[in-house]
Amino acid sequence: MEQKRILVVGLGLIGGSLAMALQGFEDFEVVGAVRSQSTYDKAAAKRAADRLTFDPAAELPGSDVVILCQDPAGIIAFLQEHRDRFKPGCLVWDVCGVKTAVMEAAKCLPEGVDFIGCHPMAGKEVSGIDNAEGGLFRNTHFIVTPGPRATKEHLDLLRRMAEHCRFGDVIVTTPERHDQMIAYTSQMMHVIAVSVCADEGLFSCKGFEGGSFRDCTRVAALDPAMWTQLFTLNAPALCRVVEDLEGRLRQYRQAIESGDREQLHSMLAHASDRKKHIDLERARGDDVRPSF
Repeated sequence: MEQKRILVVGLGLIGGSLAMALQGFEDFEVVGAVRSQSTYDKAAAKRAADRLTFDPAAELPGSDVVILCQDPAGIIAFLQEHRDRFKPGCLVWDVCGVKTAVMEAAKCLPEGVDFIGCHPMAGKEVSGIDNAEGGLFRNTHFIVTPGPRATKEHLDLLRRMAEHCRFGDVIVTTPERHDQMIAYTSQMMHVIAVSVCADEGLFSCKGFEGGSFRDCTRVAALDPAMWTQLFTLNAPALCRVVEDLEGRLRQYRQAIESGDREQLHSMLAHASDRKKHIDLERARGDDVRPSF
């Protein structure tokens, strides 16, 4: 009987970590697809996959599971270019931080090829195969956004892969709800961080940064090309939450400017209470629901 195959396309931080974490999963061979000799050499040294290739297209007809780990534009282009090469009945999933745009692009796949949007909620401040590790996903969230053609067989397979990678849970939702949530919890935080670091006074304060400044700006050293794609592909949801933030910032400025201590105290107390409440929920372990 021919061995089943998982093809991981793109061995950066997430793809490399997935390829490492999935080795030994049931009776699957894990094949990692790379573009550069440098990544190939590093992946080989780390034994990031059972086998490496420069030609993912040649592996597609024999791959039972395909995991797309490129940037959003790369995933969309790969789906469109190779839509007729996927093995009938295979499972295709991605790791992109936006789901609606990618799942729309996946509609180009033929009947019988099952695309399920996924988002491993794990990462580091650094990227690349150098920083990949098989334990990256331990106790993190694995978000799944099934399309209308998703089969129970493939959803069960995804859950088994997630368990093998040691994810803390599998959360099923819609692409739209995922993108709304990510716009608020991740993308807006990156907008705040880069906005602070774009200030002309940044270097005049060098050496006096406190913990709050470091926490606020931690994610500002991002990959501009990647985040340009993520922001623009999720523009409707992101613009809504940024507009709401602008309104709240304006209220704080007006209260401070007018010297309205009562209003300012009320606003601060309200926000402080909400932060304490969400921290309490997290401490109790009930901050995440089976679906959202």
